[in-house]
Amino acid sequence: MIAKIPPAFILIFGALLVPLIRNRRIQAIYMLMLPVLGFVHLLYLPHTDGGILWQVSIFGGSYTLTLLRVDKLSLVFGYIFHIAAFLSTLYALHSKDDTQYVSGLIYAGSAIGAVFAGDLITLFVYWEFTAIASVFLIWARRTKRAYSAGMRYLVIQIASGVLLLGGIIFHYRATGSLEFGFLGAAKGQATNFLGLTTVGSTMIFIAFGMKAAFPLLHNWLQDAYPEATEAGTVFLSAFTTKLAIYALARSFPGTESLIWIGATMTIFPIFYAVIENDLRRVLAYSLNNQLGYMVVGIGIGTHLALNGTAAHAFTHILYKSLLFMSMGAVLYRTGTANGSELGGLYKSMPYTTVFCIIGAASISAFPLFNGFISKSLIISAAGHQGLVVTWMILLFASAGVFHHSGIKIPFFAFFAHDSGIRVKEAPLNMLFAMGITAVLCVVTGVFPSILYNILPYSMDYQPYTFPHVITQLQILLWSALAFVFLQKTKLYPPELRSTVLDTDWIYRKFLPGVVQFVHVIGALIWDAILFLGGRLLAGFLGRVEKQYGSKGPLAQTLLTGAIALWAAILLFVYLFFYFYR
Repeated sequence: MIAKIPPAFILIFGALLVPLIRNRRIQAIYMLMLPVLGFVHLLYLPHTDGGILWQVSIFGGSYTLTLLRVDKLSLVFGYIFHIAAFLSTLYALHSKDDTQYVSGLIYAGSAIGAVFAGDLITLFVYWEFTAIASVFLIWARRTKRAYSAGMRYLVIQIASGVLLLGGIIFHYRATGSLEFGFLGAAKGQATNFLGLTTVGSTMIFIAFGMKAAFPLLHNWLQDAYPEATEAGTVFLSAFTTKLAIYALARSFPGTESLIWIGATMTIFPIFYAVIENDLRRVLAYSLNNQLGYMVVGIGIGTHLALNGTAAHAFTHILYKSLLFMSMGAVLYRTGTANGSELGGLYKSMPYTTVFCIIGAASISAFPLFNGFISKSLIISAAGHQGLVVTWMILLFASAGVFHHSGIKIPFFAFFAHDSGIRVKEAPLNMLFAMGITAVLCVVTGVFPSILYNILPYSMDYQPYTFPHVITQLQILLWSALAFVFLQKTKLYPPELRSTVLDTDWIYRKFLPGVVQFVHVIGALIWDAILFLGGRLLAGFLGRVEKQYGSKGPLAQTLLTGAIALWAAILLFVYLFFYFYR
């Protein structure tokens, strides 16, 4: 029975004991051991034909919940989620903030639980846990901006959960099934379990898309992630969106609309990232861009493409965490992550500089770094399917990634002009976390078989062929030349203290404008009502005074005047009820 306990339970229930440990050293060791134990437990989980290890019947057997279902797709995400939980916890140890520790471990455990869920109800429960636990990583920064961003983030995440629950209900009524998808192997194509076939499955698709930051549903990511604590952003970058990618890969592989959604995601963040000043927000846009590659792979739906999606999610968690770690270290030491205020930090933070460059090389898909061995799978899958336009878009997006993440991030933070800022190097726990992550980025890039051997489908693929390497080096070279040209000619957008408005224009400008307009119009209408009402009331009182005043005809005797007044009132009441009964 112990062997069949979901790995998520180790992190979730283990996190609840963290505040009870008062010795900080013992607490740190305990927290680091939780993802290690979960990972070891995952290695020893038994594999059965159906992958189902634990089911529970509820409501007298009317519904069956699959709390633990293990297959090769869930294992890939389970492995990297445990690694990310360990690295994020190690990175956070300097903060001595139990709120971050507990919420971060519950958040990671909930994402792991969702990965091994075999039914939609279990998925929904973990889906909501990730939303509730993760928002505390934003609020833990304890600023007004963080509180506001956290509230907006929570609204979006809860809305995604409500939509998911509604979709599950409609889907169950239409199909009688609560199963959470599966991957098959029919003619090299993944079996599409849900698909956009019912109202319920369409609602589920949109719910997944909200968490995956689809275009027009994406700005919660750029709004919330930069407002979290330096460690909170590392946690956030690893789990929420990758859980959505996993859910899409399991439920909607081969859905053609995902190809164009993903292609759009790879393109539009590039332009925002180039003009953005907050370097953590640049990385948030870059995260959106990288998700686009994964979504394209799911849309293509072949074994090669789905392997590419799983591989890219794995490598992306590593190099994106490394980049957020380096910018978090800069924020922790300098108090800012704005490119306009940084520069020259390589002199006082040399190790952080090196780690940032390794992350930049990885996300830019330099050969011998892990981004190259995963991104090439998806680009090759697009080429093999004859998707020429998509293939060209992905190549262009690769150049853009190198431009804004591979060059801009390390250049403006550590080089560029010398800001004169001199600080200490990052704390040791941060350096160890960045160092381990950097090693993993290089090792998986140099030895791709380490990752390829755990992917959902077996394949014979070699990324280090002459055409692949030369094509990628050409893209990187031309992107670098474009950056140098724009810098030398002063055409590159300067780093300015500003807020770049995306779809957040809706709630930053449009909605406040609508509210102000309605308020002004409402005030004018109310003033008009008061003015006209006052005039009418004054006229009425004047008539009463004229009739009932000391010289009025009805004031000759009090009794006569009172009777006349009450007679008029009763007549009015009678007529009102007669005509409007």
